[in-house]
Amino acid sequence: MKRIAVYCGSATPADPRYILLARAVGEELARRDIGLVYGGGRLGRMGALAGGALAAGGEVIGVIPEALVAGEVANHECTQLHVVPGMHERKRIFTDLSDGFLTLPGGVGTMDELWEAVSWAQLGYHAKPVGLLNAFGFFDHLLAFNRHMAETGFVRPHHQGIIIAEPELDLLLARMAAHEPPVPITKMKASDL
Repeated sequence: MKRIAVYCGSATPADPRYILLARAVGEELARRDIGLVYGGGRLGRMGALAGGALAAGGEVIGVIPEALVAGEVANHECTQLHVVPGMHERKRIFTDLSDGFLTLPGGVGTMDELWEAVSWAQLGYHAKPVGLLNAFGFFDHLLAFNRHMAETGFVRPHHQGIIIAEPELDLLLARMAAHEPPVPITKMKASDL
């Protein structure tokens, strides 16, 4: 993987572990010579992620909607900064520029990005790995819910492994690098649906 889109928000949680985690992920991607594609912000976890990658000499590509640039939250220290009209364009560029997706603990926007990456993998709009860094057990309930959807029959057997979740970054990146894309819905027979 030459570039990974990392999903995380601009919030600064009271628990400092989340900022430290974002910074460490940015540093490690740069150390591995993996470019970072992210939301283009300079605040909170986004800023820590980009700051870690930049400090370690990494490539950092920010993709930010126009409305957030006006609020002076854009990170102009990025290697490249793409300003786009809205969130749909932002997510499309994330997909176009990256070789995979890595989700850090986050809120509503982060979840929106994760689920769209999963949905697009199911449909065959991309064949890239979708990683979830389950640091501190943050995503335990989300992973349980995903299992519940599968057990109930709302996630097809072919797609139950789309989310690659690990609590440690090294193992997650190794599993993402070994990713084999599932058969997308667009290539399935009616009897498989």
